[in-house]
Amino acid sequence: MKKFGKALLALLVLVLLAAALFLYWPLTQRSVPAASNDKPVDVVLVGAGIMSITLATYLQELQPDWNIQVYERLDTVAGESSDGWNNAGTGHSAFAELNYTPELPDGSIETKRAVGIAESFEVSRQFWSHQVKEGRLSQPSDFINPTPHMSFVWGDDNIAYLHKRQQALVKNPLFYGMQYSEDPAQIKQWAPLLMEGRDPKQKVAATWMPLGTDVNFGVITRQLAAGLQRSPNFGLHLNHEVRALRQNADKSWNVTVKDLKAGTETTTHARFVFIGAGGAALKLLQMSGIPESKDYAGFPVGGQFLAFQGADVTSRHHVKAYGMAETGSPPMSVPHLDARKLDGKPVILFGPFALYSTKFLKHGSWWDLYSSVNHNNVGPMLEVGKDNLDLVQYLMAQARLNDADRQAELVKYFPNAKPGDWKLVTAGQRVQIIKRDPLKGPVLQFGTEIVTDKDHTLAALLGASPGASTSPPIMLDLMAKAFPEQMKAGWEARLRQIVPSYGQKLNESPALTNQVRTLTSQTLHLPYLEVPAEGATVENAATPAPAPPEKRNANEELQAL
Repeated sequence: MKKFGKALLALLVLVLLAAALFLYWPLTQRSVPAASNDKPVDVVLVGAGIMSITLATYLQELQPDWNIQVYERLDTVAGESSDGWNNAGTGHSAFAELNYTPELPDGSIETKRAVGIAESFEVSRQFWSHQVKEGRLSQPSDFINPTPHMSFVWGDDNIAYLHKRQQALVKNPLFYGMQYSEDPAQIKQWAPLLMEGRDPKQKVAATWMPLGTDVNFGVITRQLAAGLQRSPNFGLHLNHEVRALRQNADKSWNVTVKDLKAGTETTTHARFVFIGAGGAALKLLQMSGIPESKDYAGFPVGGQFLAFQGADVTSRHHVKAYGMAETGSPPMSVPHLDARKLDGKPVILFGPFALYSTKFLKHGSWWDLYSSVNHNNVGPMLEVGKDNLDLVQYLMAQARLNDADRQAELVKYFPNAKPGDWKLVTAGQRVQIIKRDPLKGPVLQFGTEIVTDKDHTLAALLGASPGASTSPPIMLDLMAKAFPEQMKAGWEARLRQIVPSYGQKLNESPALTNQVRTLTSQTLHLPYLEVPAEGATVENAATPAPAPPEKRNANEELQAL
């Protein structure tokens, strides 16, 4: 018995030593090879998704003499979350997403976050409109299309909430034109698939916003990348994986990169590094060793959708219809039936269904989550896990779903759906932020966050939704944090040409809203509603998209992409 006790104690000691070794194993590389370039490049961007390519597009316009190099581990641009099949494609304006407008204890509706997201998407529209005019983006219908946004609910409490939400939002210029109805005939006119086959006794309600959009962020990313490559000061390196980041005494960075085809490693000397690698950004941020990285951990969640591609379905649904998450479910579980345009063809997607994986990228490693755990973040991760048992239970339940279970969820929104009409597709990975908040302690955060070092020489983007649809304003925020001197020295004036509303708020001015939306609607071929200065009503119908100007500065080569 004593021998068994000693053996058990020895095993426990070994386990504790192994755990300590694992948690305290250095994430940063103690030394990296010498840089191959004597003169440092101005900017290194890690990852060729929409964030990095958007930042590169800004920088090339603001500072065309800067040398910008992008390193991407895959063999293509926008191969992860930016690809059209790997995200919901919603131009997030908070028109339909109910989780952005919580009901407060006093019964009122909190609209602050929704207004902020709508404001941000107007910045995105301006940025993309400018790129169309400059010929970096081609035919707008290749990447953005008018797609009304709907919220759809049932049950007395949810109906009362939706009505209050519409009444609260429609007072704001950005939400003018949002209609509300409890009339089944009207809702059927907006979205036939939602109503056909539904129990006529079921009480339902919906809002309908004609200014919504469907966006293919993969097309945007690839076209902008093609435009960037026209400059001799820009380099795009596919099949290249960043393996080490080390800061030099002068605050510049040595970035060690492996050519995955040749098997060789080189080191690039850079003045500034942006980590825009999607789910992999956390591990790369940890690799940098900056003190700010110690406050973060990540929680990966994947998603799956039911895809309809038959014309008998896709020809009858032309909206994005968002529902309400079931009680106890996390925000990421909000179901929606979406009209999409993917690979040039109409598609209907329903979901998401959560897919738990320890990978940080769709093309990542099962070891990703474990290798990101260390002595700085293991405590916050455990505490957040304890405080979010409902999320853990939700993911476990989702993992047990079969096709019959998914069909049962689908018919709540598409009553006449047939199992043979859809196929299950896997979307991209999202890594939700776990951070150490100075006031609240460890929290699980939904959204995106920019992390910069104190020297303004390295920045990373962590998190997910709304993500891609607000990439232009997110990168504006990043530049303000990372390049404060350049912003004051002339960049801000140039940015007002790219984003005319820069430094102003559309949601505070019907006149500015009309001015900006007129501009972007014409360029992007989107519908437009004029917001009255006073006494807004919501009965107006959207006017058709204005005809494109006779001469459009669109590059013929890009139109073929």
